[in-house]
Amino acid sequence: MQTLLREIRDTPLLWMLAFVPIVLVAEAVAPHSHTLLFVLAVLAIVPLAALLSHATEAVAAKTGDAVGGLLNATLGNLTELIIAIAALRAGQYMLVKASIAGAIVTNAVFMLGACLLLGGLRYHVQEYNRAGARLSSGLLLMATVALLAPSAVADLELSQGGGILNKLSVGISILLIAAYGLGLLFSLGTHKELFASADHGEGEEVHLPIGTAVGTLLVVTVLVALVSEIFVESVQKAAETFGMSPAFVGFIVVSLVGAAAEFAVAFAAARKDRLDMVVSIALGSASQIALFVAPALVLLSYVVGPKPMDLQFWPGAVTMVMIATVTSAFITASGRSAWFVGALMLFIYAVFALTLYVVPPAGQG
Repeated sequence: MQTLLREIRDTPLLWMLAFVPIVLVAEAVAPHSHTLLFVLAVLAIVPLAALLSHATEAVAAKTGDAVGGLLNATLGNLTELIIAIAALRAGQYMLVKASIAGAIVTNAVFMLGACLLLGGLRYHVQEYNRAGARLSSGLLLMATVALLAPSAVADLELSQGGGILNKLSVGISILLIAAYGLGLLFSLGTHKELFASADHGEGEEVHLPIGTAVGTLLVVTVLVALVSEIFVESVQKAAETFGMSPAFVGFIVVSLVGAAAEFAVAFAAARKDRLDMVVSIALGSASQIALFVAPALVLLSYVVGPKPMDLQFWPGAVTMVMIATVTSAFITASGRSAWFVGALMLFIYAVFALTLYVVPPAGQG
């Protein structure tokens, strides 16, 4: 416990954990203050995501490469998954789909672009392993194509009656999860040497004891679930106050907040000229959303949702996700980068955000 308290004391981001009890008390005292609850929930989720990341890394460091890599891969996007499940239970499927598409775009464009910019400001030219980047971007491209296939055949739903998109979405979800399992076998088993650079570099940190880490993991997961419930309940009214649509909140706000811990790790790696790790985190997290989180949510909707959820996204999301995937694959193919490349990627993300804010999807205005 002393190690955990010392880590909280020495990490400024974790000081924001003070907002966790504040938002829980505020929800009990003023449950109808939706705007206040929304802001407090966002401020509370950020340090919880960071603490969840610390606990996951500590457990992974004690369990060996294979199990540790599996834990990092499975729990890397746990915050986004918990928020999406809360929205799923509330029937806010637009928020769920927007968070899926937004997480892919945010990781593949914003995170990668910001890292290339930060690293490029310190180093004139940065280089990284093209083979690893090519594998990650290829996996992301395959996952994105499969994920967006239902949107390409959405007209069949109108001409042949309901149920077709749900059946197609379930089938694709099973295929994606199977591909996710094979990807873990490939990266953690048969060809793990290709990903070795992404598994190192955390040795400088003093990890939590295994007992403390497991306990922290369980407690923080419960707290994230509680705060996510408050976030989802307040998001609609708060979004109206700020002039945002649920699609914008899911695509931009949820994606940025949920990935806060990964941002911190990736930004630090970029400043240390370790772009192999940056590319692995950014593209690996984006592909994990498409391969595991999205299909898991489709299958979970049959259990916890008011009705089944399909994988049909609105046209703007389809376009943005595909552009983000192709852009990240094109950028990482060279194996070299400078600060201006990162700046261009951030401009692309800004265009996406501005477009979604000014022109929300049909029915969301």
